[in-house]
Amino acid sequence: MLHLALRMARHRIAALLAIACATLGGGAFVTGIGVLAESGLRSHAPADRLARADVVVSAPQTYKPEGDLPIALPERARVPGALAGRLAALPGVTAAVGDIGFPAAVVDGRGGLVPAGDPRTAGHGWSSTALLDGPRVTGTAPAGPDEVAVDARTAAAAGVAPGGRLHVVAAGRRAAYRVSAVVATSGNGGGDASGIYFADSTAQRLAGRDRGAPPAQAGAVDLIALRTAPGARARVETAVRGIARQHGLTVSTGAARGDAETPEAMAARNVLPVLAGSLGGVTLLIVGFIVGGALAVSIGAQRRDLALLRAVGATPKQVRRLAAAQALIVTAVTLVPGIPLGYLLAERLRRLLASSGMLAPELPLTLSPLPAVAAALLMLAVVQVAAWSSALRASRMPATEAVAESRSEPRTPSARRGFFGLLLLAAANVVAVAPLLARSQAGAAVTALAGILAAIGLGLAGPVLVRRLGDALARRLPPRAAAPTWLAVANSRGYALRVAGAVTTLAMAVVFTLTYALTQTTVLSATNEDVRAGTRAQLSLSAPGLGGLPADLPAAVAATPGVRAAAPVTTTTVLWSYRMLGDEVVDSRSALVLTPAAPSVLDLDVREGDLADLTGATVAVDSDAAKSRGARVGSTVSLVLGDGARVNARVVAVYGRGLGFGPVAVSRDLAAGHTTTGLDQTLMVRTDGTAAAQRGLAALAATRPGLAIDDNGRGGANDLDTIPPELWINVAVLAVLLGYLLLGIANKLIATTVQRRHEIAALQLIGATPGQIRSMMRREAALICGVALGAGVLLSAVPLALLSAGFLHRPWPAGPPWLLPAVAAVVAAIAFATMEIPTRRALRVPPAQALTRG
Repeated sequence: MLHLALRMARHRIAALLAIACATLGGGAFVTGIGVLAESGLRSHAPADRLARADVVVSAPQTYKPEGDLPIALPERARVPGALAGRLAALPGVTAAVGDIGFPAAVVDGRGGLVPAGDPRTAGHGWSSTALLDGPRVTGTAPAGPDEVAVDARTAAAAGVAPGGRLHVVAAGRRAAYRVSAVVATSGNGGGDASGIYFADSTAQRLAGRDRGAPPAQAGAVDLIALRTAPGARARVETAVRGIARQHGLTVSTGAARGDAETPEAMAARNVLPVLAGSLGGVTLLIVGFIVGGALAVSIGAQRRDLALLRAVGATPKQVRRLAAAQALIVTAVTLVPGIPLGYLLAERLRRLLASSGMLAPELPLTLSPLPAVAAALLMLAVVQVAAWSSALRASRMPATEAVAESRSEPRTPSARRGFFGLLLLAAANVVAVAPLLARSQAGAAVTALAGILAAIGLGLAGPVLVRRLGDALARRLPPRAAAPTWLAVANSRGYALRVAGAVTTLAMAVVFTLTYALTQTTVLSATNEDVRAGTRAQLSLSAPGLGGLPADLPAAVAATPGVRAAAPVTTTTVLWSYRMLGDEVVDSRSALVLTPAAPSVLDLDVREGDLADLTGATVAVDSDAAKSRGARVGSTVSLVLGDGARVNARVVAVYGRGLGFGPVAVSRDLAAGHTTTGLDQTLMVRTDGTAAAQRGLAALAATRPGLAIDDNGRGGANDLDTIPPELWINVAVLAVLLGYLLLGIANKLIATTVQRRHEIAALQLIGATPGQIRSMMRREAALICGVALGAGVLLSAVPLALLSAGFLHRPWPAGPPWLLPAVAAVVAAIAFATMEIPTRRALRVPPAQALTRG
């Protein structure tokens, strides 16, 4: 069987080339997505400061819903500091360090900031130097609240030495400190010295962990790092895990230490399985579509061979096995280069995510054979199913009938297939109503799904619709129509299956491009409109170089002439757990942290309640979220904050601009102690609109190191020309997938046209000139192009109109005006090029010679 399959494949190179291109791209895409998914589950951030620690004890940084994957939490959860003494007493432990990190930045003599590690966590207690690799200390340890030690690079950049004076902004407070020591490391075994080191008691006070802090925070540390004696690590790890289980803590060793050091990087890692999941369904659909279309062309090219096999006694099962064997051979060959290309594609996507800020640059991909094995098995299964389905009709047909039909293409479309296609078209329009019911990202995601369902429906109902369209064109064709025009219309009627295959593939490209691209731009436009309408502030101040806003900044801004109101706005992560159809559903979203002063700078379109009541354990929720989860003013909701703390909060307001501002806003009192830095991120300022007020704020920012002012007039609202990283990722992936889809379409159309060499030769023998044949093919290409564009635009129009009505309150989407003309130009180029080039090549072969070829 294998030998026969190879011999038959030698004579069908054009059709098998379409399969090869489809499976090559499919193998690369599926492998790349598999690498992203595995990395999202298994990758670890590299250990930096903890590189010399053997065992690390930290609070859990994940939330585990019932029956679902764990969700990483970005805010630092704390560990009881008293546990460090108990762990230090374990046999084999040489050091147990309770590490604390808090916002800190050095200000040089010229008022500029000196980098000293991540400003959000650059401040540490002196005991954390025990984690360094062979620290070389010049000077003495900080002994009082006005002393500090810095790493060697920071000291050199600031121009200070032990005994010198240095200004440091720590935990939002600026003060002058005496430099007691400069710390450097040997650099042989890890343990970066970058940071600003205070006396341990001072560090606890600045981080809000001293005795005056709330009971849950007093004495707490970020993590406990242990160093062990040679050969004692395994024994210590076992003992530590037993103690950690008693306190519900996590023990990390090896590569997992990096996750304990930078929980925000581990939380950002969550984007990989989410991205892989969102891409996986679309990619597999496109891969199946392209592979199935290529196999249909290949099987169609071998109708005569398969019919002769049936005539000499081959069973239907043998015919299907033969057809599948050819496809599997081609797939196995193309997977050899396709799978390595998938690993390269995954790395390119990782770099794109890192450059856009959605992924930590230091987070590596996890490379293992699992994605390659999964991609190979999946592609072989897809090809097997597609080959058996494509050969089903030819294998089940009686031998005599199969031989009789082998010289011509099937011409009668299946009425049952057309009926199911029309049902899918109707279902797509029903599904597209979702954006009218939910003005959210989930509602918008249904728009692209509706477009894909409509494209599948067109693929099933296409032959029937093309046949009817051909009949209608034939009845209305003028009697004086040229012969090429008459032949083009006659072909669309007589070979509806062939024409419908070309129309469907091109229409799917149109639907895929328009629905995915315009859904993104429409949601972005609606989001920006929410932000613009809901932002009352003209200016915003931030201090990323300080790790957060200085504590005295709000009062200083409020005292500036012309300032009407100023209120801090921060973002955090909130997990909202609720029941849906009896199952627990956990929604992880970004949430605003607001004070009662928020209404003075934000207008969230409050429908019920008042944002001024955001004090204590209270929240405000978006109207869509409130409706779907049964939350109303006065009710209590259960949330999980960004550090894993479970809280019950009372709903004090329901607002309408959740698309721009998120589904939840929590009070600052509720979020206090549950964020990594504990500082506000942004101060939104509403002025009287005069230039004097803006100049006063600019002068204030100039006197504050690290302070940045945003004066774009909308408090940070984005326009369509300021595209967020999520949209860039979607656009980049869309472009790659679209390129693969167009390549598959071009290969299929070329293979289909090549199969028509007998038809072209017969037309030449009855007197048609090469010019007339080329003219006929061009008219067919124009017909196919016009129907595909019309069908694609029509199938996209309904979902996009409903999306726009729900999000923008108008029937047309937002997006670049050049998109539709560009799509039309690409579709026309593919339709004409894939028919013109093979036609010209076929016309170079003498007709009699072409008819004698198999």
